[in-house]
Amino acid sequence: MRLLDEPIDFTPQPGNAGPVWSGRAADGAELQRFAIAAHRAGGRLAALWGADERQRGGGFGLHCVFGLDAGHAWVRLELPAKNPAYLDLAGIFPAANRMQRAARDLVGIHFEGGPGGGDARPWLRHGAWPADWFPLRHDAGPADDFPNPPSDYAFVQVGGEGAHEVPVGPIHAGTIEPGHFRFSVIGERVLRLEQRFGYAHKGIEKLFIGSSIADGARLAGRISGDSTCAYAWAYAAAVETACGTNPPPRALMLRALMLERERVANHLGDLGALGNDAGLAFGLSQFMRLKEDWLRLHGTLFGHRFMMDRIVPGGTALDLDAPALRAIIDQCDVIGREVKALRKIYDEHAGLQDRFQTTGAMDADLAREWSMTGLAARATGMILDARVHRQGYTPPPPYAALGVRPATDVRGDVAARVEVRFDEVFESLRLLREIAVGLPDSEVCVDIVPVADAHGLGVVEGWRGEVLVGVALDGAGRLARVHPHDPSWQAWQALEHAVMKDIVPDFPLINKSFNLAYSGHDL
Repeated sequence: MRLLDEPIDFTPQPGNAGPVWSGRAADGAELQRFAIAAHRAGGRLAALWGADERQRGGGFGLHCVFGLDAGHAWVRLELPAKNPAYLDLAGIFPAANRMQRAARDLVGIHFEGGPGGGDARPWLRHGAWPADWFPLRHDAGPADDFPNPPSDYAFVQVGGEGAHEVPVGPIHAGTIEPGHFRFSVIGERVLRLEQRFGYAHKGIEKLFIGSSIADGARLAGRISGDSTCAYAWAYAAAVETACGTNPPPRALMLRALMLERERVANHLGDLGALGNDAGLAFGLSQFMRLKEDWLRLHGTLFGHRFMMDRIVPGGTALDLDAPALRAIIDQCDVIGREVKALRKIYDEHAGLQDRFQTTGAMDADLAREWSMTGLAARATGMILDARVHRQGYTPPPPYAALGVRPATDVRGDVAARVEVRFDEVFESLRLLREIAVGLPDSEVCVDIVPVADAHGLGVVEGWRGEVLVGVALDGAGRLARVHPHDPSWQAWQALEHAVMKDIVPDFPLINKSFNLAYSGHDL
């Protein structure tokens, strides 16, 4: 299959990842041409990562996944074993900047030829390892003896009369993870925001290498605690695609049930936190009460409040009986009534709406330019949801049969992101009822037989946006490379633009309205 009239020879990659085509670019120029064509067609850069493939007789590989109207195109560029380099893609897709820098820090593949020669600053490395040591190379060796000296970072400076900088973080006065925010301001008005992350880097991608498929599943579910079901499903789908395995229909429906419950749990917590950040502590106490009830039922029915280790390659690790399904339906009814009452309070609270409306606004053009997905993109009017039918695209099972109704808003501000959350809560409650009464009869798991040197891609619509996992198996059927990708990679960069012209005191509220991941980003 050919996409965008490009010369890359694509082959269909069937399976539970949805519509995916994979192919190889002949050289960097061909990859550039395809990226330009994808951008002109309204596509996005979904993920980019590097891989050391020398143990399998090659050199290095650059993997790029482009999100298109009809699905995803996975393009691999082979690079030489010595001095691997490729043409910078950030001039086409700005979201490539940090992904390319991370690939350089971790694998040692370089990008060149961009504006100003490319961004030479490190991204994940900080001072934790030398610039000529790359942890994801097979011959990297241990890192125990490296010093960790303080490292400077060349933040972009804004000059002019009255301009000054306000550094925030990386250590914050709350329970959030570390991240540095450098504001350039005049008075309280934000002229520019630049971020620096990588403080939560913990070697997740390194831990995958050489692991069994089962051990990889446990690790995937612990990448980001608020998205354990999304990552577990995306990893399982990638493995199933690589191994040519289709999980049973009942397992797919149970996965959807867990994913929707994860979506509701996070939206409930966010709606409470957003009320609190705007001065309505009542909203926090009420929504956290509902979230706690929701998570307690997780513990009762799934044996874990975050449903870890319940989605596995081949299906699910548990089944639900009739009383459990009845409990889910009953709870959906209770939560639905309470959220409806709280939404009325939020909508009619003048002080809340004054803080929400026009704050942190962004439009669809900005969301598209930064390759955004998820609720923040839908809050700008984009119908971009991997669960939803659209022209030329059929979602993977079981969502193809569920008929998900996308939640959108066109305002693109904090108020819009709040409304999308409310709408998605009610849609997820509807889906949960439908799933609970319509579970097909089948087994819930089948065995996975590893396939040597196979690869697969899994894409799942998590509560924050598109969660993607790429998997490559080695000659023994163990994990050679796993790349998990969080939608926060793209949205963090868009957030830098969404805060411009607002004031510094509004940043916590704007930031919470996106609620992006540090842990899922700093792998």
